[in-house]
Parts: sequence; structure tokens; C-alpha cells
Amino acid sequence: MKKQALSNRYINREVSWLQFNARVLQEADDETVPLIERLRFLGIFSNNLDEFFKVRYATVKRIVEAGKGGKSELGGIKANELLDIITQIVIKQQSDSLEILSKIHKQLEAEGIYIINETEILPSQHDFIKNYFHQKVSPALVTIILSDQVELPNLKDSAAYLAVKLSLSEKENQFALIEIAKAMDRFVVLPKQDGKSYIIMLDDLLRYCLDDIFNIFDYDHISAHMIKITRDGELDLESDLSKSFIEKISDSVKDRQIGEPVRFVYDKTIDAETLQYLLNKMNIEPTDSKIPGGRYHNRRDYMDFPSLRRTDLLYNKIEALPVKGLSFQESIFKSIALKDYLIHTPYHTFSYVVKFLREAALDPKVNTIKITIYRLAQISHVASSLINAAKNGKKVTVAIEIQARFDEQANIDYAQQMQNEGVHLVFGVQGLKVHSKMCVIERLEQTKIKRYGFVSTGNFNESTAKIYTDYTLFTANQKILKDVNKVFSFFETNYKIYRYKHIITSPHYTEKTLFRLINAQIVNASLGKPAQIRFKMNSLSSYRMADKLYEASRAGVKIQMVVRGICCLIPGVPNMSENIEVISIVDKFLEHSRLYIFGPDNDAQIYISSADLMTRNIENRVEVSCPIYDPDIKQELLDNFHIFWSANVKARILDEAQSNQYKEKKEPVVRAQFAIYEYYLNKLKS
Repeated sequence: MKKQALSNRYINREVSWLQFNARVLQEADDETVPLIERLRFLGIFSNNLDEFFKVRYATVKRIVEAGKGGKSELGGIKANELLDIITQIVIKQQSDSLEILSKIHKQLEAEGIYIINETEILPSQHDFIKNYFHQKVSPALVTIILSDQVELPNLKDSAAYLAVKLSLSEKENQFALIEIAKAMDRFVVLPKQDGKSYIIMLDDLLRYCLDDIFNIFDYDHISAHMIKITRDGELDLESDLSKSFIEKISDSVKDRQIGEPVRFVYDKTIDAETLQYLLNKMNIEPTDSKIPGGRYHNRRDYMDFPSLRRTDLLYNKIEALPVKGLSFQESIFKSIALKDYLIHTPYHTFSYVVKFLREAALDPKVNTIKITIYRLAQISHVASSLINAAKNGKKVTVAIEIQARFDEQANIDYAQQMQNEGVHLVFGVQGLKVHSKMCVIERLEQTKIKRYGFVSTGNFNESTAKIYTDYTLFTANQKILKDVNKVFSFFETNYKIYRYKHIITSPHYTEKTLFRLINAQIVNASLGKPAQIRFKMNSLSSYRMADKLYEASRAGVKIQMVVRGICCLIPGVPNMSENIEVISIVDKFLEHSRLYIFGPDNDAQIYISSADLMTRNIENRVEVSCPIYDPDIKQELLDNFHIFWSANVKARILDEAQSNQYKEKKEPVVRAQFAIYEYYLNKLKS
């Protein structure tokens, strides 16, 4: 069969990602979402966009600067054209986000919450604001006076700055920059007045106090407008053999702050003279994305918007549920020895993972603990449990990925702490990120070594486990854990390629094995047997995987996919993908679990996985997909997928138009995340 042009077979990855971020923006605009949560979704939208420019836009810019077209890598769009497309989409989304923010402000006022600027400060608030400025803001303020004689200091990546113009009576205008430090609270809560809450943003507090900062200048007029620069976030590692790997990563993280600019965002009301002065001073290039924005940038700070004790304007917190058969008062090893258990966070408590590690640290029969770490919580009970185990004489091996993007420094700090306490660290495999989520312990039982462990779809992070949905399988299946142990052997001797009988691993086997499983469904379809594939993942961007699913669709295999983020595959196209349907769920929790089901319910092969169907996960990372053998857990995961697929609230249809149209709401109304929680509540009661 003759293949269609690239641009007709795939949706460009960057464009698809921007449409995912549009779904986040839809949550901010959804009036059924509590008001303060809507502000926080605006913060998530902005934070996502910052990371997009640091990584994806920067990558496309590098292709352009290398003189390459990039069509084959970018789904049929030339790199230079894609930069323009991205900028236009982002300008539109930024404009939409400002309109949404304005609506939310008005609705907050109806709730007695006023976000005021420097022109709306009441006389009764003057003393509080001035005192707050002199006591808490002024001592930490960094103010840069600009001049032609002095080179502009390096502006920090994604930090917000007020660009100040002082109109002097008999001299040329003076320009300055005020850095808004991340350590300062962006939202200043003012004393209540007549039962009403007042908040002023730090930006406006600074505008109100400009004369306190610049009173040594004799100016006629002063103005301040927000600007922000985003830099290339890729790490460039040195080849200096005298430096350790940790030192190279640490130096590269510092260099990120002086990386090439890729985006310049400015207040669209800034005057032309100030804007041009800054563009010249900062050497902004034509390939950099210049985004006219609103009065405030770094709207990611809205993720930390104060709750003001208004629980009625927040999502109700759910109580994380226990898992029947697992007890904090009894040995978790004894329970796992009898059968496998699945925890599904945040519906179930993540504390079982910490309980497992704590028990391993204290148990005299445990000899070794091996675990992979990708992202840790700021205060990590996982790390402290591993250190505890090392202090108790266990041989603890941690494969820590210190190139986990934007968490490098945190992982470096924990790596050094664990190393100092006797933990054996393995820094992955050269050229591959260790993204697998697994742990195996060895316990001496009646002169024999028995393994216990867990395999997960998510990071071992207590903080994100409250808002990310993930599966973790606890098991004493010796066949699975023998395979998991081989992965740790691969970390130590990565010149040797191991064979695995049960788990699926990247980079050596994922694509080949998934293709084999897809082929089995293609054969079933050709024989007139039920043929079905069901996937749940974060992203699908591998063109080879998309082509394989197109092949399965043409053969008559029914394919259902729940994809939160990027989806380069185009569903529903006659003679290519008419048997493929894709939905996306964006809601209260971040859908992070990965679930792969091959075949109908009565004959399903089921895997949970750390890997998305992206080229990087398949070819450039160490990933693990774990089979589910326990019949009860298999049924649980099938039930879960049925709930996801039945969702008609917060579920969008992904199609060629990329319009993020909601699924039609009809009876029964199913909001997947709420329905999943009810499902587990009912399991406890039954």
C-alpha cells in the first residue's frame, strides 16, 4: 500500500503537545471547576509552556540553526515553518489565558476576594504595604541599572523582571531591571477589610514602591513593565575526564542559566523605546519566539495561589484508601508472599511503598535492596528508608537518574547524601536515561534467598503520588523478580544484553515485543477471531509505533486509546485508522499510569509500564513493562480501563482536527477519576 505524505499520516509532536496544553487551559475555563483550582490550572498551563520552550522549541531552533529541514523528524513540517506555527499558536493561547484570568478575577470578587493592583490600594492598606516592602522585600531585592557602558548581566531563565524606564528632565532616559526573586511570595495577602479578602501581587507592590527604590534619581515619570526570558534547557555535558559524572551534570545545570534564549515574553503595553532597547541589549534573534503578553508573567506561580481557608473554592480532598489484605500493623512481606497486590495512587495510599522499604531496612533476614530512582520528593521518606537500611548493614544499590530533567540538582543532592551514608550508587547507562520504576529485595528464608519487590508506572515520590495516578504492583513472583534483578545487573555490566522471559525492557526489546503482541491481534482479526488492543498512556509520538497501529487498524483490529498528552497518530481516517479511537482525560489528578492490554477480556495479556510509546522511551531509555498474572488484578485493570473509556465528563476526543471536543455527555454520566475512587470504595465494602 502506498503511504500517504508524512503530514497526512501524523500530527506534529509539538503541535499535538500545544493542544494538550490547551486541554489544561480548558480546565481553567471550566466553571464547574472550583475557582481557586482554576487559577492553579492557569499556573500549570504556564509552567508547562515554560518547559516546552526550554526543551521542544529549543530543539527545533537547534535544527534550524544547524541548517537542516527536519521534515522527517517533525512529521512533515519544515523546522523554520514550525517555529512560526508554534509562535502563532502560543500567542493565541496566551490571549485566551488572559481572558480566562480576567473572568476568574470577576468571579473571585463575587466571592469577596479582590486581587488589586497598585492603583487600587486603599488608604488603610498603605502602611501595611510600605512596611511589608521595607521589612520583607527591599532587603532581598536585586535592581540592575542599565547603561551602554556596562554589559547586561545574565538574566535568569524564566525569572520575571520589571523593566523600568525613568524619564529624566534634562538627560537621556534611564533604564533598569528589578528581578522578582523566586524565594519571595508572589501573592501578598493583605489584612481583611469588612469581611473581604485582598491580595496584591508582588509585581504591583513593587510598582507602588518604585519611588522607594529609585528616589536617588530626579525623574519626571517612571513606568515598569514585566518581561521574561526562557533559555534552552538542554544539558551539554563536558568531556573533561578529570570530573566525576555528578560534577559534569552539576556544572551543566548551572550552565543552563546562561543557555541560548529561545523565548522573550513582554507586556504588550510596554512603550516601543523600552522594548527596542531591551531587544538590542539582550541580543534577541529572529529565531527567538517573541510573545506579547499581559501585565503579569510567570503565571506558573498561580499553582501556589493562597487558599485563604476557602475550602469551598477548592477540590474536596480525597482520603487515600487502604488495600484489602495489606496492613500497616503486620508484615507486608507475609502478605505479598501469598499473592500479588496492586496499589493505584492517589486512590490508594503511597505509604505502602514506604512501609515496604522501612520493613526491608529493619528485617534481619533482608540482605540486599535494589531500587531505581527518577524523581524524589523534596523531603523523601524513600531516601531516608534506604539510608536507614544501609546503616543496618544491608547492601543497598540505588540506580539514580541524575539527568531527570529539571530535577537534576535535587537528585544530585540526594545522591551525595546517600553515598555519604554507604549506599552504592549506579548512575545509569551511558547514552540512556534510567526511567524504569522498580525495586527488588533479597531475603534469606530457610537457607534460600527469596525475592520480594515492586514495579511501578510512577516515581517513588510521596508528593506527586497525591496528584499523579500510577499503578504499583507488589509481588513475590520469583520469575518476574529474577528478570527485574537482571536489569540491575545490566546497570553494572551494560556491555552485556540480557534476555528476559517475562518483563519487557527498553531499549532492547520494547518495540519488538509490542510489535509481536500487535501482530498476534492482526492474526486473530484475519482468522475472524476477536481482536482488540487497549492502551492508556501519557504520550504516543513514535512514528513506527503509529504505523504499526495503522496496520492493525487496516487488518480490522479494534483499538481504543486513552492518551493524556501528545498523540501523533491520527485516528478515524478511512483506509488508514478507521478502527482506532483516541480520547484524552484531563481532570483533578494528572493521568500518569500506563496500561497496555492485548486481546479481549477473556484472553487478555496485560502490562503496566514505565514507558510511553515515544521514540525516546523505546530507544533511549531503560524502561520496564511488567506482566500482570494475578487474575483478580487483571480484572481490576480491565475494570479500570472500562471506566476510563466510558468517561463522558472531562474526556476529549482526539482527532485530525485537534479541536479538543468533549465527548457527548449522556446517561450514565461518568467522570473517570471520581468513578475510579467509587470503584475502590465499593471493593473495600464488598
